[in-house]
Amino acid sequence: MPSQSTYSRFFGKFSQARNTEVFPKLQHWFFDQINIDNITIDFDSTVITRYGEQQGSAKGYNPNKKGRNSHHPLMAFVSQTRMVANAWLRPGNTADSSGCKAFMEETFNQILKDKKVGLVRADSGFYTEELMSYLESEKLNYIMAVRMYPTVKSSIGGLQDWITLAKGIELNEMKFKHENGKIRRYIIVRKQVEIRPKAAGKMLFEDLPGYRYSCYVTNLDLPLDQIWNMYNTRADCENRIKELKEDFWATEASFRFIMVAYNLMRLFRHFALNHHNRATLKTLKVYCFALGAWKINHANKQVLKISLHTKRRPWLDGIFSQIKNTSPPFDYSIA
Repeated sequence: MPSQSTYSRFFGKFSQARNTEVFPKLQHWFFDQINIDNITIDFDSTVITRYGEQQGSAKGYNPNKKGRNSHHPLMAFVSQTRMVANAWLRPGNTADSSGCKAFMEETFNQILKDKKVGLVRADSGFYTEELMSYLESEKLNYIMAVRMYPTVKSSIGGLQDWITLAKGIELNEMKFKHENGKIRRYIIVRKQVEIRPKAAGKMLFEDLPGYRYSCYVTNLDLPLDQIWNMYNTRADCENRIKELKEDFWATEASFRFIMVAYNLMRLFRHFALNHHNRATLKTLKVYCFALGAWKINHANKQVLKISLHTKRRPWLDGIFSQIKNTSPPFDYSIA
C-alpha cells in the first residue's frame, strides 16, 4: 500500500479548478452506467466538525461543537438508488445558501444532464427566491423546506381550519410571497408534542406551546397529505449523510473521491449482495475486503489466494460469480 505521504502529495495536486474539471465528468460517466430515469434529487447541507487543521475548515455555525472548525458541505442524492450525485466541501463559515445555485446547475446540467428529474426536494438552507425561481425556470417540480422567518411565522399564526391527518398531526396551506418573489403555495404541518414527543419542527407560538411546526413551499398541485408524504421520505438522505460522516473525513478532492467510492459500494451491495439497505460500509469492510490475501503464479496465471474459513468460501464464490456476470449499463429496479 502507498504511504500516507504518497496520498497527501496526490491530493495536494488538486486545485478548485481541477476538482471542477474532473468530478462532474466522473460522476456523469458513473450515472450513465445506470439505467434509471424520472429520478428524485434530494439537496442537503450538513456540518462536519474538524479537530485538526484540514484545508478549508473554519469556525462557523456548528450546532454540536460550538467554536470548533468545521466544513459545511453541500450534497445531492439520487433518492431511488440512495447514491450521491454531487458534493461540494465548503468552509465552515460559509452561509447556508452560498454557492447553492452553481451547485444545482452543475448537478443538473453536467452530472445528470442525460437523466430526467421528476422531483427536487431540498432542506431549508436552499430556501431563497433565487433558487425557487431557478427551479421554476428549468421547469422542475420541487418541494422545499421553509425557514421560519417572522413573516412566515405571522402568516402561519393566522391560519384556521386545520385538517387532521393522523392522531397529533394536522395540515394546512396558504399563499405566501417570499421577499420580492411571486405568490407560491405553502404547506404547513403541525404536530402535537404530547402525542408525538419526538416530533420535528419549531415551537412558534407562546400561546400554543404544545405544537411543533414545519413548513414547505412547492409548485406541485397535489393534495396536502401527498405533498407532505413525498417530502417526508426525504429523511432517508439523513442516513446517507450520517453514514458518510461516520466512515470518512477528507478535504475537497478526497471528499469527492469518497462520494465516488460510496456509490461503487452501493452498486456492490445492490448487484453483488442483492440487497439495498443491509450491510453497512463497516460490515462490508470486515466481511468482504479486510481479508488476508496474496498472489501466486500457477500455470502461467496469477492466482489470488484468500485466507477464509471453509464455511464462508461458497458465499464469497457466489459474490465473485455475481460480479463476473454483471456489467454496465446496470438496470436499476426501483420496484
